[in-house]
This record gives sequence, C-alpha cells and structure tokens, in this order.
Amino acid sequence: MTTHSETLERAAAMAARDEMPLKGFSHLEWWVGNAYQTAQFFRHVLGFSITGYRGPETGTRETASYLLEQGDIRHIVTGSMTPDHPISQQVTLHGSGVHDVAIDVPDAEAAFDVAMERGAEAATKPHVIEDDHGRMVVSAIQIYGDTIHSFVQRDGGFPGFEPRIDEIARPIGLQFIDHVVANVELGKMDYWVEFYERVFGFTMLKHFDDDAISTKYTALMSKVMWDGTGIIKLPINEPAEGLKKSQIDEYIEFYRGAGVQHIAQHTENLIHTVSETRRRGLETLSVPATYYEDVWSRMADIDVDRAKVEELDILVDQDEGGYLLQIFTRMLQDRPTVFFEFIERRGATGFGKGNFKALFEAIEREQAKRGNL
Repeated sequence: MTTHSETLERAAAMAARDEMPLKGFSHLEWWVGNAYQTAQFFRHVLGFSITGYRGPETGTRETASYLLEQGDIRHIVTGSMTPDHPISQQVTLHGSGVHDVAIDVPDAEAAFDVAMERGAEAATKPHVIEDDHGRMVVSAIQIYGDTIHSFVQRDGGFPGFEPRIDEIARPIGLQFIDHVVANVELGKMDYWVEFYERVFGFTMLKHFDDDAISTKYTALMSKVMWDGTGIIKLPINEPAEGLKKSQIDEYIEFYRGAGVQHIAQHTENLIHTVSETRRRGLETLSVPATYYEDVWSRMADIDVDRAKVEELDILVDQDEGGYLLQIFTRMLQDRPTVFFEFIERRGATGFGKGNFKALFEAIEREQAKRGNL
C-alpha cells in the first residue's frame, strides 16, 4: 500500500522534471460572511488549530483572515469589512464557499508563465509577500466560476499572518486533502477536462457516466483529473438528465454557477473522526440498514468494527488495491452547496463507486426535505 509520504516523494520527483511542476495542495481559501465565526467552527467542531491571524489589528484594513491547520491541511477563512468589497459581493452571490484551491509549486512565476502560454486566464500576476515570518511568491489563474488556482512558492511560515498558538483546538485525526470536487454547468465537464489536460498536463484517472452515478430520479457524470502522482486529484461533475433535479442542478441553482462542491479530507481513523465530530455536533448523511446487508455480503473479509461502522453510518467500498471507509457531512451553510467528505483509505485508490447509489439516495432524501428534488 502506498503511503502519503511515498506519494509526496513521487510528486517531488515528478516536479523536478515537469514543465508545470506541482508539489501538492497548499491551502484552500474560503470567502465567507463572518471569518471569526467560521474559524470557530473549524476549530471547535473539526479540531483545526488557529495558527495565524490577519486583519485590522495587523494592518490589513479591508479584510480579516484566519489560518487554520491540522496535519498537512491548511484552510484560510476570509471575510470583508465593507459591503462593496469583492469578497462581500461574491458571498452575496454564491454564499460562503471556496474561492481558491491553492497549489504548492517550486516556482510561482514560472508556473504562471507556463499557464499563460497554455491559454489560462490570469487572476493575479506574480508578486512577493514577505515579513519576519516568511517569504512567499504568489500568482493565480482563473478556473471554473469565480474560483481560482493560486500558485504558492513559500519559504518559512505564512507571511502577512500574525502567528498564534492554539491551546483550545482538539484535532480529530485529519491528515491531508485527498481530493477537491468541482460542480460545473451542463455541457462544461469536457471543457474543464481539456483545460486541465492542456494547462496542467493532467490525465483522467476515472470516468463515471450517468449509468454509474444515478438513482431512480437523478443522475450526474464525473471525470477525475489528476497529476499522475496521486497528490492532486480533482473530480469534475456535471448534471445529467433525470426525472428530477439532481444534486448538481441544486448546487448550480443555489451557488449561482460553478464552484467547489466538496473537499475530501483523509483521516487516519474514520471511526474516531466521525465519533468526535458527532459528539461536537456535526451532522452526516445517514444510510438505511439494508445498505450494510449488501456491503457485508460483498466484502465479507474486511477487517473493520462492523457494529461501529453501522452505528456511525460509514460507507465502505473496495477496489483492486484494497478498501476504503468514507462519510459525507450535511451542508456546511444555509445554502445547499458545499460540504465535507472524510475518507480513510486502506489501499483503495478509487472514490467509492460501490457507494454511489446509497450516497445519492441519501442526498435525495435531504433534497426532498428542502423541497429541491
């Protein structure tokens, strides 16, 4: 079984000889209506430590940001001070969500230049951010909707943030970002697949059509783009025709366009992670008891605590490499848009194909409660 450290080493080796070298996810920046309250959610419910702050007290007059860390995962949550600021305008349009899927690179200026040569649209030209805590070169390109990919070349800590020591946060075992999923409009999936092939040199890892991802009422199509090492995986979903409104249609309607649908964060022990988050008030999707009758008949030899798995509504699947455990949260805000997945891979490299039907039926039950099915 390939470990995360081995994947990182493989990514570093490929980056050394790649025209568009990528070292992994740097961070996700969320644009939100209230950065302080969002940071407290990440801290108290998900166990992220607040390790940095940037705002009026540190000389940044128009915005406030909190840097949160757990394992190799970094989230930045940012809010604005005035209603005419671009963050306020984006939050009004989309609701709180991920604005930047930032990528670590060895050379942010070179990555930007290559992306421009390959037809990307500039979002931010290369510039330096530097203080006593570190130095960072940052550039960015536009991707689907109002989302961007920043290229981050960092030496030291996060400059611009006042370091903080958090003695309150209690981690829940999250280790690294496994994948980041985009929802795009009908007919746009292949456009963005070609974009990642052309600009980043990515290839398609998996393809799921509407026969694979469907229920009696709804369907979607998905293609998983990756960097070839496994350190960056970016599934792209689009709606497919069905009898009723799919979860992708619902997202597009309420987010007002394409954007990040969910972030899968890997955990070293999913049973512990889910037990802790439930104790702290996080709600996850449930599955009927009949789901496990099929699971245990298909995967009789899997070494898991079956009683705990069933109690916590954890999904189980396997592929040629091994098996995985996964679970999905309910929506993280009032609009039915962004949510989390927690995943524990025990050798499996897939995305829980065997769980698609159970997952989609669970999502449809939530849609029906909202009157959006």
